[in-house]
Amino acid sequence: MKESTTEELKSVIARNLIALRTRAGMKQSELGERIHYSDKSISKWERGEGLPDVAVLVLLAQTFGVTLDYFVTRHDDAPPEPEEVKPAPVRRKMLFGAIFTAIWAVALTLFVIFWLQGRLLWYILMAAVPLSLITLLVLNSTMGRARYNFYIISALALCPLPIIYLLFLEHDWWQLFLLAIPIELVVIFSFFIRKRR
Repeated sequence: MKESTTEELKSVIARNLIALRTRAGMKQSELGERIHYSDKSISKWERGEGLPDVAVLVLLAQTFGVTLDYFVTRHDDAPPEPEEVKPAPVRRKMLFGAIFTAIWAVALTLFVIFWLQGRLLWYILMAAVPLSLITLLVLNSTMGRARYNFYIISALALCPLPIIYLLFLEHDWWQLFLLAIPIELVVIFSFFIRKRR
């Protein structure tokens, strides 16, 4: 009796998850990135071969703007409209553009002011690169677009190398750039572990 109830619950959750995900126009991999689970886990839940734990169900309910009760109840009608309205892609791009423009306008202004005083400070422009990447990473993560975070973090991890090189330009420490190899390996390894988990 208990086994048939569990199988029925798996089936109900699977159907509701498929309906909500397809209505949202998301692939399994996109949903997986959003809730920090692999697409294999999503696929397993949608086939009714496993049950997500309660914390994951709460996260899924929040993602689709439904109640937890909705996920575990059989529905013959279409899923409800999500409560959360996502920002339009055009507004997101405008926000990215406005913040990047502000960062680079300040950096260029400071660079030109120091240049007019006879001091050529390239590292002011170099400092704008990690600041832009950090802003992009925060906006990307908070707006549910974690898909590109690997590339942003990879670039961010490499940013200190050219800044240090420019600060100590008279020493010509080109060997400093060899550190890019272990830095990138650490980033790749950490993302690989996170994805497997």
